[in-house]
Formats: sequence, structure tokens, C-alpha cells
Amino acid sequence: MKRHLKHALDLAFIPVAAAIVFFEEILLRYLGLAMAALARWPPVAWVEGWLRRLPPWAAVLAFAAPSLLVLPVKLSAVWFAFHHRYGLSLASVIAGKMLATALVARLYHVLHPALERLGWFVRAEAWLFGWRDRFYAFVRALPAWQKAVASIRRLRFWLWGLVSAVWSR
Repeated sequence: MKRHLKHALDLAFIPVAAAIVFFEEILLRYLGLAMAALARWPPVAWVEGWLRRLPPWAAVLAFAAPSLLVLPVKLSAVWFAFHHRYGLSLASVIAGKMLATALVARLYHVLHPALERLGWFVRAEAWLFGWRDRFYAFVRALPAWQKAVASIRRLRFWLWGLVSAVWSR
């Protein structure tokens, strides 16, 4: 019985875990590029400069701020759901998650020097990233993940050849 339960949990867990790793990698890469481009805009650059000068305790508050900023987006998702607008509700949740992820990633980049001066933050960061790295290593070692990566590489190579052939004409 235990073996069947383990197999059922594996079937349910592995695709979800792989999707989380895949979307997090893609989302963080492209949202990071977008936020870095936005940071070149003078008002945003000024705010980032101000944030870099914050003391550690204020940096913690600034790092937690996106949770409050995304609250209205989450409330709008609830409002849409109550009014049977489930598509808008889902879109609000997705937009809120992307906004929060982008803000937290950029704030982490900007505030990290100040946050590094807090011992508890360094310990929590080491624990969290250690756990995340073990999880990623587990997912990347899965045969299904490796097959998917190989398929994506073949598709990219094929598309590159197709685009190159069209442009060379």
C-alpha cells in the first residue's frame, strides 16, 4: 500500500514541482530584465538610490512593502470572484503575483547590502537558498525534466535554423 501511495504522490508532485522550477526560472529572468530596464528611468533610479542608503531596519520594512502593495490586487481578485468574473479574478491573481515577484526580486537586489548586515537575515537567506537549491537539483535530476530540456533545445535549434534560412534569402 505504501508503495502505491508513494507512486501516486510522485505522479502528482513531480509535474507540479517541475512547473514551479520552470516558471520561476523564466519569470525571474524576464521580470528581472524588465525591472532593470525600468530602473534606468530617472525617478526609479532616484528611489533605488534612496533605498540603497536605508539602514538595515528600514531596509527590512521596504523589503516587506510589496506584500502591502499587492493587497489591493488580491482584494480585486476576490471582488471579481464574488461577481462571477472568474477570468478577471484569475488574471488579477496572476498579475498580482508577477508584480510582487518583480518588486521583491528588484528590492532584494537593491537592499541586499543593507540586509546583509542583519545576522538573522543572513541565516534565513542561507537556509532558504540551500533548501531551494536542493529542490532544484532534485527536479533537474528527474528523467522527465532532462527529456523536456533536451526537447526544448532541439526545438530552439530547429527554429534557429528555420529563421536563419528565411533571413539568408
